Amino acid sequence: MLGICVCLCAVFTHVLSQEAEEPVFYTCTEGYEYDRVKEQCRDIDECELLDDACKGGMQCVNHFGGYLCLPKSAIIYISKDGEQVQLPDPVPAVPAVPAVPAVPAVPAVPAVPAVLPIQPLAPQTPGNRGISLPSRSIRCTPGYTADEQNFCRDIDECATGRHTCGPEQTCYNTRGSYTCQCTQGYQKNGDHCVDRDECALTNYCMHRCVNTQGSYYCECNAGHKLASNNHSCVDVNECDVENPCQHHCYNLIGSFLCQCDQGYDLAVDKVSCQDIDECGFSSFLCQYQCVNSPGSYSCECPEGYQLQGNRLCQDINECETGTHNCQEDEMCWNYYGAFRCYPRNPCEAPYTKTAENRCICRSQAECQGLPPSIVYKYMSIQAERTVPADIFQIQATNMYGNTQNTFRIKAGNEAGEFFLRRSSNVSAMLVLTKSLSGPREYVVDLEMVTHHLTMNYRSSSLLRLTIIVGPYPF
Repeated sequence: MLGICVCLCAVFTHVLSQEAEEPVFYTCTEGYEYDRVKEQCRDIDECELLDDACKGGMQCVNHFGGYLCLPKSAIIYISKDGEQVQLPDPVPAVPAVPAVPAVPAVPAVPAVPAVLPIQPLAPQTPGNRGISLPSRSIRCTPGYTADEQNFCRDIDECATGRHTCGPEQTCYNTRGSYTCQCTQGYQKNGDHCVDRDECALTNYCMHRCVNTQGSYYCECNAGHKLASNNHSCVDVNECDVENPCQHHCYNLIGSFLCQCDQGYDLAVDKVSCQDIDECGFSSFLCQYQCVNSPGSYSCECPEGYQLQGNRLCQDINECETGTHNCQEDEMCWNYYGAFRCYPRNPCEAPYTKTAENRCICRSQAECQGLPPSIVYKYMSIQAERTVPADIFQIQATNMYGNTQNTFRIKAGNEAGEFFLRRSSNVSAMLVLTKSLSGPREYVVDLEMVTHHLTMNYRSSSLLRLTIIVGPYPF
């Protein structure tokens, strides 16, 4: 009859208490638990605790500190009082040794079950009571080897070189076997190690993940940089780092914004500033001439004018400021943009001056066919004036009863630039009918003819009007 005898010994760790005040704890080796009633370690019956301890139709046999999975046809005997009896269920308890909690218990490595050859059991003697031990060498399962005490010890295939791991793999010893693992960044594909694409597995990086052989690295979008953890991205303050803007820089999340000073526009490159030509926008910025300057513009006036405010031009009255060059016997007459000098005595023979700008002819013989008096007047107008426009009024100085006055342009209107409109019996209005360009001087003779109805008498007087047209429409 096939008989298998198994003997396992419970090994305890005995640590003496260093201080009497500390509570005493007990610990048992693997496969045993402490019985507080009997105050000793007793074997754990794994066959009762585990429903499927053995697979493949094998029967579970409990023994000291562990269990065996044997064929159901196997019969197990033990030596008891010189007779071979079947292994009973209860297993005698093993005394426990108290241990101090501050020092962890070191469990003894449980002996690995061995498969024993068939042999007769030795007869019981007073010296060999209990479970009999085989005297022949044991046969261990694969991955184990018997030591001098006939215990099966694990074989370290990694240390002995009895593994089949490739050069790119690392060998790790396990109980009864070993495992081959790839280095970090690689994973097994069959018997080989291939690169592990970390970027495809999960979101390691905040913005972009770049896979490499055995590793990966993170990249950030423009305007960001990697944080100290090499995964997160933080904003780059370009305004502090490089100040890319020509004028003003404003930092944004992931970017920046450039702005220019007043009078400048942002260039195509979005960082440079280019001058705005305000003068090219409109011809109405300045009354005369617009002068562009970096970031601004200014208005200028022609000679004879001065700037009024920011854009208007105002005539300079040289006659009042004393900047003319008229002589003592000349009268300074200011007009738009300049001045002219006229004789203080405009009377020509046979006329004599009776008052300022008034000349009369005293000799009837010499003044035959001439107006008895001539009055000199001066006026100035802007060029390109809108027409029709009333520009000058002629009016009789003396009014008599039973008289009728008529008005006409006697000379100086060859091109038809003017028209004299009678307003009343004693006045008429000179109307500009054509837009005039300057600078130019027009001398227009305006005649008033008086008809005395009671005496059937007719007399006339002449007003010689000098019209000076300025060079500009202002």
